[in-house]
Amino acid sequence: MYMDRTTEAIAHFIGLFAITIEQAWQRQAFDSFTAEALSRPDPNALPDIETSFSADYELLGYEPGFVYRAPAPELFLANAESFVHFGSLKIPLDSLTYAAYLGSLFNLGSITNGIFTYVTNYNIVPVSPEAVTLGSVANFINQGIALHDDDYFGVGAHGLGYSPAPFDDMQLISLVNAANALSPFTGNEILGSSEALTAFATDLLETLDDYEPLPQEGQAIFVEKQNTIEGIYVNGEKVDEAPKLDDYFSLEDRLDAAPHSDKPLPHNASLTDDGWQIDTSVEVETGGNILINNVVMKNFWTASTVTAVVGDHIQINAIVQINAWADTDIVSEAIAGWDKNPVGTQAFNIATFERLDSSADNNSSEPANGFPKHWVVSEVDGDLLIVNWLQQLTFMHDNDIGVLSSSGATTAVYSGNNISYNDVSIYELGLSYDLIIIGGNCYDLNIIQQMNLLYDNDSIGAVTGFETTGEGHFSTSDNLLWNNAAIYNIGGAGQFEALPDYYRATADALAAGQDFLSDGVLSDAAFAGLGTLRVLYIKGDFINVQYAKMTNILGDSDQIALAMDAVGAHPEADWSVTTGANALINNATLVDLDSMGTTYVGGDQYSSDVLIQADIISTDPHFGSQNPDVLVNEAIYFLDDDGPDNSGDQYAGSGSLDPDNADGDALQTLIG
Repeated sequence: MYMDRTTEAIAHFIGLFAITIEQAWQRQAFDSFTAEALSRPDPNALPDIETSFSADYELLGYEPGFVYRAPAPELFLANAESFVHFGSLKIPLDSLTYAAYLGSLFNLGSITNGIFTYVTNYNIVPVSPEAVTLGSVANFINQGIALHDDDYFGVGAHGLGYSPAPFDDMQLISLVNAANALSPFTGNEILGSSEALTAFATDLLETLDDYEPLPQEGQAIFVEKQNTIEGIYVNGEKVDEAPKLDDYFSLEDRLDAAPHSDKPLPHNASLTDDGWQIDTSVEVETGGNILINNVVMKNFWTASTVTAVVGDHIQINAIVQINAWADTDIVSEAIAGWDKNPVGTQAFNIATFERLDSSADNNSSEPANGFPKHWVVSEVDGDLLIVNWLQQLTFMHDNDIGVLSSSGATTAVYSGNNISYNDVSIYELGLSYDLIIIGGNCYDLNIIQQMNLLYDNDSIGAVTGFETTGEGHFSTSDNLLWNNAAIYNIGGAGQFEALPDYYRATADALAAGQDFLSDGVLSDAAFAGLGTLRVLYIKGDFINVQYAKMTNILGDSDQIALAMDAVGAHPEADWSVTTGANALINNATLVDLDSMGTTYVGGDQYSSDVLIQADIISTDPHFGSQNPDVLVNEAIYFLDDDGPDNSGDQYAGSGSLDPDNADGDALQTLIG
């Protein structure tokens, strides 16, 4: 009997406790026995009697002569009912902007202001009294994160309010539509039945074969279609080694650098001969958002040395990677002399296709003795499904508006630095067989679709009279879009052969309910040396689908106004303004055990490996041609005046620096 480590430890403890009690009892009995023995008189000596002994028969040594042969095992068919029931997601919508649109677009049912995860697992493993028969396994997982973090802040004694028109988010939606137009996967519904999955496989094979995109302006598309793709591709080029994420992004370093409430504030003042001197500086970070989707799926549910498919065999391995972004920034001439971070938006599409032929490891140079004479058949009455259908979506809205001035103190404002993380890890370990016979068709699909969509058009303008003499630094880009996908198939590309007649005859006999394996099957060289053949017979179709759809959407268009302090100007202050530095990351790895040897196909065999890598760079000429100083001064008003009517503005009252009227995160209450 197998016990886990915790149960085993408890059992050991109970055993030791029982032994200790038993020893105590034995000690008590022994002491009583010893005392009683001492009180008894010595017994009389035993009589000394001599007897005669003779052996009339000679004992011979052991001479084995009985030959034992184990009887043949009783043959039987183990029938297993296999089915998958799918229930759709039902979550009510709230009033979050674009939630209904994105929910329908990505089939998440809804996106609420927070996080939801919907997981439906169906594991059907029927067990017969004499043998374990493999059943279907299906995992349908939706992970969604939605966040609105639109902040308004006023820092310093500038006495100004800033009420610009918010950026039009329809430009972000246009990026979504452009990315979806390039993808061959047009449907968003989750497929939970055999009929839907088989129709999806056949339609997808035709769609991928006909896929010929026409790049539009600002689009770069790479398409590779072959029967078999192997190797590493980065942004449309085949390379020997893939770039490493650690060279461009470190989550640990980001977390350490981010502000923490428990981190002590740095010393910003020193005592000099002239009195106390304060480090005068203004630091603002409105970006720094991190969106991560991570998937690892390892499917070892079932495989065999030989697979015989009576019908068709369809195999599709597809990776679709799209990075789309808009990063047009307008910056005031007043800070043209500041140091600028030269790193722009970096986008990576990394795809790996690899096949591992395990049949070579099974070939022994020494000949095996004999072929199997007995067999055990496990039967699946219907279709056998191995389905992992996963969708991950993160939608983040972080459009910040702020007006800042230096008041002669150390000021730091962080209005971004949001982190979202979706993670799924699936490891399926089932049963292996010597032979799998499929009465219908075989559908083997591994699909990864990854999208990163970023809208990061920032504006940094200066109010009339703004000037600085201290050190200045600004960064409006430095974003990272990272798609990394890998599909590892265990089973060689040349594993397919035509179905021999003796395999077809065996399949026909099993379909008729007979317990029959032909001599040709039993004498297959792949089974040499086996005693009893383990056989799985699937009456219907064998459907193996690993599907991962991953999407990150971020709107991070910030509008910053720089002003002089009305109480006392401090041009000597050091400035640092960061509106970018966002990271959108998708990582996916699929490992699929196809076959450990030969696959015989009675019908047609289709193999299609497809790689699509695309970049979409969107520009807004109208926005890029504007003067940020003009935009700022048109939107600035003095708090002492009545100012514009902001009753319908989502930031109404925020310029009054009144926390009771604050909207969003109320960062306008942080005055340095």
